[in-house]
Amino acid sequence: MYDKLILVLKGVIIGVANIIPGVSGGALAITLGLYEKLITAVNTFFKDFKKNIMFLFPFGIGVVIGFLLVSRLLVFALDNYPVQTNIFFVGLILGGLPILFNKVKSKDKKTSNFLILLLIVTLLIGLTFIEGGNKAVSFESMVAFDYFKLFIVGIIAAVTIVVPGISGSLVLMILGYYRPLLGMINSLASFYKLSFNQLFNYGLVLAPFGIGLVLGVLLIAKLIEYLLKHHETTTYYAIIGFVIGSIFLILQQLLTYNLTAIVIISSLVFGVIGYIIASFLGEG
Repeated sequence: MYDKLILVLKGVIIGVANIIPGVSGGALAITLGLYEKLITAVNTFFKDFKKNIMFLFPFGIGVVIGFLLVSRLLVFALDNYPVQTNIFFVGLILGGLPILFNKVKSKDKKTSNFLILLLIVTLLIGLTFIEGGNKAVSFESMVAFDYFKLFIVGIIAAVTIVVPGISGSLVLMILGYYRPLLGMINSLASFYKLSFNQLFNYGLVLAPFGIGLVLGVLLIAKLIEYLLKHHETTTYYAIIGFVIGSIFLILQQLLTYNLTAIVIISSLVFGVIGYIIASFLGEG
């Protein structure tokens, strides 16, 4: 029972993380010790159905709780304490990095592996110069091509979920889909207040996005599994690059805020709390 509760808690953290632009749910899955288990569970879902369900169900419950319920608390925290909230997630990421470094500590330290790590960090830092969030697509008067685009956006979102270090929320924001989709999901949290027509219209929008998301996760998970099996050390160096790069994506957003002494001190406190939580959960 304790293990299941820990899984739910990890799911909540990752569910919340996937809502925040700049924070990578995949990176946190790694630092919380879940990444390889999730990849394996997805790829062997029907081969070991009972075991995978026992793992994925409590995790999924946590993700849903984080995505639908804690998201409202998160919106409040981001609106009122954006720096502290983001630094908390930086602490979560940093807290799991020692686990990643231990995976390559005794492995072959090829120069090419370090170059891959450096290249990925550089590419992610480059993403910080991309402006996003000012445009938003509309789900009104949609035609067939708009639904196809939602399917493609779902696949793109899947890539950002499975590949650590890339924030799905940030990519959706750049594409203009973040705010409309988040608004729709927040509305669904109070589905009992919606009319049948509203629920039907929401379903029409979310269905192609969801299909693309599931299909993308299945395909990318297969690729990641292959890389971990045949090029484990190089893949982990790449993953470390993605994780380190994701920290820059988060910190870049904080440069526009007024960093007073109180904000800095309180942020450091929340960062330490995040670090301790990740260190604890990463062992679970």
